[in-house]
Amino acid sequence: MVPRGLHGQVVDTIGRSLAAGELRSGQVLRLEDLQERYGVSRTVAREVVRVLESKRVVSSRPRVGVTVRPMSAWNLYDPQVIRWRLASPRRETQLRELAELRAAVEPAAAALAAVHAAPAVRQELTAHARALTSAARAGDVKGFVAADAAFHRVLLGASGNGMFAQLAEATEELLVARHDLLLLPERLDTDGVRRHLDVAEAVAAGRGAEAAQAAGSIVAAARDEVERLLQGCATNALLGLPG
Repeated sequence: MVPRGLHGQVVDTIGRSLAAGELRSGQVLRLEDLQERYGVSRTVAREVVRVLESKRVVSSRPRVGVTVRPMSAWNLYDPQVIRWRLASPRRETQLRELAELRAAVEPAAAALAAVHAAPAVRQELTAHARALTSAARAGDVKGFVAADAAFHRVLLGASGNGMFAQLAEATEELLVARHDLLLLPERLDTDGVRRHLDVAEAVAAGRGAEAAQAAGSIVAAARDEVERLLQGCATNALLGLPG
C-alpha cells in the first residue's frame, strides 16, 4: 500500500526517481535538500528517509547524509518498490523478473495446495476460477484482473508455505501491472481461463502433479504473452506508431 499524506507523496516521487535511475547508487541526499526541493518540514523529511530506509533503498549515517543504495540491496519484494520499477523506463526487467519468480514458485505452490489446502480453501479457489471465466466471457477486464489476482493469492496461501504466501503481493503487482501498462491482449485469453479451472479442479481432487503442470502452463503462457506484447510495443516505438 502506498503511504498516504505529504510524506507518502514525497516517498513515492523519490522512489520513482530511484527506479528510473535519476538518483544513482552512491548519490548523497541531505535533509536540507529534501526540505527545499519538496517544500516540506524537517520532520516530514526525516519520516521520508525513515520509510525509504525501511525499503532498503537508502542508508542514513551521521555526518554522511542519506546515501542511495544499489538496487541489489533494495527490498525487491516490497510492493511499492515493485510499483516504482514497473513505472520506470526499465519496466521490462521487472516484468521479466516477476514472471521468472512466478514460474519458479507457482507450480510448487499448486502441488502443495493439492495436499494441504482445507476444503473451504479448495472451494474458494474454484470460485475465483469461475469468476475469472465469467469475466472473460463478459469482456470485463477489471473483473478479470481482480479474479486473477484473487485466484493466485489464494493458491499461494493454500500451499501451506508461509514464504510462498508472502509472494502473493508481488504476484498481484504483476497481474495488475499487465492491465495498467496495457499488456493484456485485446481479447481475454480463454485458454488461460481454462488452465485456471484445471488448476482448481486438480487442487480440489488432491492431484498434486496435475495441479503443478497446469499452474506451470499458466505462468509460461503469461510470460510468453507479455514478451510478445513488449516486443510489439518496442517495434511500434521504432516505427513511430502508438504502443
